Amino acid sequence: MLKLLFIGDIVGKPGREIVIGKLAGLRAELGLDFVIANAENSAAGAGITGAIARTLLDAGVDAITLGDHVWDQKGWETEIIGLARVCRPANLPTACPGRDHIILEAKGFRLAVSTMLGRQFLGMKAECPFLGADALLARLGGQADGFFVEIHAEATSEKQALGWHLDGRALAVIGTHTHVPTADACVLPGGTAFMCDAGMTGPYASVLGREVQPVIGRFLDGMPRRFGVAEGDVRLSAALVEFDPETKRAARCELLTARK
Repeated sequence: MLKLLFIGDIVGKPGREIVIGKLAGLRAELGLDFVIANAENSAAGAGITGAIARTLLDAGVDAITLGDHVWDQKGWETEIIGLARVCRPANLPTACPGRDHIILEAKGFRLAVSTMLGRQFLGMKAECPFLGADALLARLGGQADGFFVEIHAEATSEKQALGWHLDGRALAVIGTHTHVPTADACVLPGGTAFMCDAGMTGPYASVLGREVQPVIGRFLDGMPRRFGVAEGDVRLSAALVEFDPETKRAARCELLTARK
């Protein structure tokens, strides 16, 4: 059996620090073969930089995925081109810079990693995630032994639907974006691990990783405010997936939480 850890949205410095501090121990303790992390909020809560990406990779992350905040940091559209283990959402327009997938290998097993952006309640220009996933799996069929698909989306229904759509074809379909871990981790009938949201890696004494009072104030009066990254109750939140490389079916999917 092989083990995969998918770390949910890393938010700001607190999120980066807990990954750097905990990951080596988790890899050894759990015997992890693959570690993937969504880091689209790792730079002050919005976007990512080349320096941050390299720091996370050096800490033991094998592949970094991104979401709708992919272009938030100035200059990232140039930096992403030189980072072989970072991929932007696969269903963005083909003219966008960066890779639309990563292929990792461990113990002779080739794992293709990609992200699909949802289209419900997200304003970013993206192609259909269902057709995009179909096309990517068909294109990479001879290059990978299994597929990990992140669905970065707002709507629970869209995440669940993609899980069922890919059941039996992907090893895992794990959701991100809403920053709240869900209680629905499971293995679907076709052998695909599924979870609506792996949660946020960052400060949980917050509103989705941001300082509480400015967010409450914005809800009360609608006035613009700076939403700084919070600092309290820092946790690493992730989906732990165990799968059989021979049958290409998941045997286990569960939420993993570690505190600082």
